[in-house]
This record gives sequence, C-alpha cells and structure tokens, in this order.
Amino acid sequence: MWTALASACVTSSMFSTAMSSNLLALDLIKKTVNVEITWTQWFFGFLPVGIFLLIFMPLLAYKIYPPEIKNSKEVPLWAARELAKLGKVSGKEVGMAVIVVVALVLWIFGKNLIDPAMVAIVLVCLMVISGIIHWDDVLGNKSAWNVLVWFATLVTLAEGLSKVGFATWFAKYAASHLTGFSPIPAMIALVAIFFGVHYLFASVTAHVAAIVPVILLAGAAIPGVPVPTFALLLCLSLGLMGILTPYATGPSPVYFGCGYISRRDFWVLGLVFGVIFLAVLLVIGVPYNTMFLRPLK
Repeated sequence: MWTALASACVTSSMFSTAMSSNLLALDLIKKTVNVEITWTQWFFGFLPVGIFLLIFMPLLAYKIYPPEIKNSKEVPLWAARELAKLGKVSGKEVGMAVIVVVALVLWIFGKNLIDPAMVAIVLVCLMVISGIIHWDDVLGNKSAWNVLVWFATLVTLAEGLSKVGFATWFAKYAASHLTGFSPIPAMIALVAIFFGVHYLFASVTAHVAAIVPVILLAGAAIPGVPVPTFALLLCLSLGLMGILTPYATGPSPVYFGCGYISRRDFWVLGLVFGVIFLAVLLVIGVPYNTMFLRPLK
C-alpha cells in the first residue's frame, strides 16, 4: 500500500496533466513571471528524477518497511479459484464500470458544468437506485465515512491557515532571509521551503494558489536565479510532496483509511520518503534542469 501511494506521488510529478494542481501552477507561473513551461519540458525535466525514484523507491520501501508476508506462491492459485467462483461479468458490474467512466469524464472535462462533489453524489445515488449497490452497503462502509469526516476537517483547518495568512507569512519570512545567498543555493533553499510548507496544507491546489506566486517572486528578486529552472523545479515538486502526510493529497486519506498503515508509521514514512524525494529532486533535478533550460528565456 505504501509503495502504491509513493508511486502515485512520483507519477503525479511526471506529467503536467497528472494533477489539476499542475495546470494551476503553470497558469500562475505564466501570470507571475511570464514563463511558459510546455508538456514536453515538464516531462523531460522530471524524467531522470522519475526513473530513479520508480526503480529504487520500491526497493527502499521493501527495506525500510518490509511486508510481513514475503513469499506468496499460493496467492495466484487462490486468486484464480476465487475469480472462477465469481463467474461471468454481471450486468451490475457493467453498469458500475459505465458509472466509473462517466465519473472520470465529468471530473476531468466537466468542471465548468458540474461540481466534482456533486458528480460523486449523483452517481452514488444512481448506483443505489439502479440496485448496483444497496443503501446498507453505503452505511456499512466505515472506512469511507471515516475518510470523509477526517479529510473534510483537515481541509477546513488547512484552508483556515491559508485564509489567516499564516502559510504565506511563513514563506515570505523564510524567503526574506535568503537575499544574501548565491543564486543556486538560494533556489535550492526556496524549493525546500516550498516543499516543507506543504505540511500546513491538505490540498496541493490550495498550496499552489497560496504559495507559488510568493515563492516565485521571492526567487525572481534574487539576482542571478534562473527563473525558468526555478519555476520548473517548483512544479516538479508538487506530486512528490503528496507523500508527506495522511492528508497531503487526494489519494493519501484513501490509503490511510484502508487501515494497513498505522498513523505513526504513516507520519514517519512520510517524513523519511519526503526527505528522500526532495533530495533526489535537488541532487538530480537541479543540475540536470539548469543545463536543460539554459537556452530558454
């Protein structure tokens, strides 16, 4: 479960279209410092970091947080028997698949037509009305209700921090102390600050909206900082920071709510892998993208 979440965080940073927050960041960067980052520049900018993490991250997770069961020769045989018991695909399962596809299409392309939350509510109602699921199934899904209440509370708290200006103040305060640094160390420090501030947010989108313009302007004010490289590095960190907390990004509460990873382990692993993700981004991404974006203005 932890490897699945960590992999999702890596791939969320790999493509500009992997998260809605990525597209928001690109728009803010264009408006704030007039830098345009294309899909290919984003992809190739993260490629060496992404390849490294996707290869070594599962191995590292296996060492740091080893599974209790390491040999599973019986699992494929058991799964085949259980699949045979299920029989052919039923009409309800086909209907469920159609509803999932409709949900994805509306969430991706229908934001201007219907709110994503309303899409979820309507489609759950359709599943109940059509008999795909029963109301008792909805009531009995304790993990889902737990995630809903817990995540909604954290989102509200994080939004409150943003509204009172605490997160923005912290970013400005930290950036103001870097004016005497040389360009590259200053850029690295600002990216690290931007990454760490995500502990205060339960939404990458809220983080982007509140902090990206502030950090961008702080970096652009330091003489010699390569602004295109700096802007790209901020973007490439967005998916990776989702590993930090049980509320850092949308999938995190779902994985946490499954109950396979304890609260303590989740926070400890988030800190450990957050440091690793940030270190790999800075050690590989900074020199690579400094050369990669040099021709751009």
